[in-house]
Amino acid sequence: MIYLDHAAATPMDRRVLNAMLPYFSDKFYNPSSPYIQAVNVRRDYEDAKHKIASLVGGKTDEVIITAGATESINLAFNSVNGHVITSAIEHPAVLKCALNHDHTIVGVDNHGLVEPNQIKSAIKPDTQLVSIALANNEIGTVQPIRELSMIVNEERRRRAMDSDNTPIYLHCDASQGAGQLDVNVARLGVDMLTLNSGKIYGPKQVGLLWVSSLVKLKPLIFGGGQENGLRSGTENVAGCIGFAKALELMTEHRGHEANRLKKLRDKLQSELSGAFPDAVFSGHPKHRLGGHLHISFPGLDGERLVFLLEKRGVMVATGSACSANKGTRSHVLEAIRLSPEVADGSLRLTLGHLSNDDNINKATTIIIEEITGEMKRVGRC
Repeated sequence: MIYLDHAAATPMDRRVLNAMLPYFSDKFYNPSSPYIQAVNVRRDYEDAKHKIASLVGGKTDEVIITAGATESINLAFNSVNGHVITSAIEHPAVLKCALNHDHTIVGVDNHGLVEPNQIKSAIKPDTQLVSIALANNEIGTVQPIRELSMIVNEERRRRAMDSDNTPIYLHCDASQGAGQLDVNVARLGVDMLTLNSGKIYGPKQVGLLWVSSLVKLKPLIFGGGQENGLRSGTENVAGCIGFAKALELMTEHRGHEANRLKKLRDKLQSELSGAFPDAVFSGHPKHRLGGHLHISFPGLDGERLVFLLEKRGVMVATGSACSANKGTRSHVLEAIRLSPEVADGSLRLTLGHLSNDDNINKATTIIIEEITGEMKRVGRC
């Protein structure tokens, strides 16, 4: 099988698994227990959190370990009660959280790029949260988070000068971009950051919310008071250990991996563009994740293409796994104004650790053969 759906899930790195294994067996203790074995496990857990915090440029007590990005996003939104702003191409977790507040959904351009001035114009006196993803999970467009942080900070300063105590925060879901982009919170300028271990070759169902000291979080889950009372429940020690290792490896190899994936992606795009001049490529041509290739074949059925390619051993997606599972048209493609005929013939090809010259060449040949066959079948040639 040739796996081209790294945006949906990544295989756990063997080094990550090895770091986790002792905590499933020999070091199984509850970190809240009083005896020395449990105290040592607590120390390992806190050390892992410290490593995670350092790798994103924060402090240990600013990191809350969660059961994934969706929980982290919900926790971020739960901590405000005023107006919120987000974009039309955000993950469903963000969009559905926004629906529980007075909200503004800002549009994007045809490449999926958020215009900072639109965010600025959308800010109201009671706006408390702006939530924009670092990179889109379907088309790979990378957003100008630093510029957005300047807008939020400017509004924060203005309110302070007017003796207005209404808080305003910038939240960024960096789950999709973390493997290829800088996620240092200071350089991004964010107040809250969401990461997902399962997107960076770590364990699934493990995520985090980094929170600056400006933010006063309200817990979603109550109980024993773990994570400084913000996320009760026995700590996922093995998951946190694995997350720390995955984040460490990602940070060490991120630049090289991003360049490697971009070369493979550009080669794949060039071959497909040459074979199918009418194909439509989505995502910003310059500001896009190196491993993302979103391509549409007008008049074809993307779901049928996924099935045909799977039979040939190539695993791809039509878009977000969430949308594909529900059989609905992608809200991202609607937001960038792709016509239904184009959007319905879309494929998302996302590269990662399992991608190399050999299997990308093989995948290219198979994709061209299957698309050509489908075009003949529906009379598009």
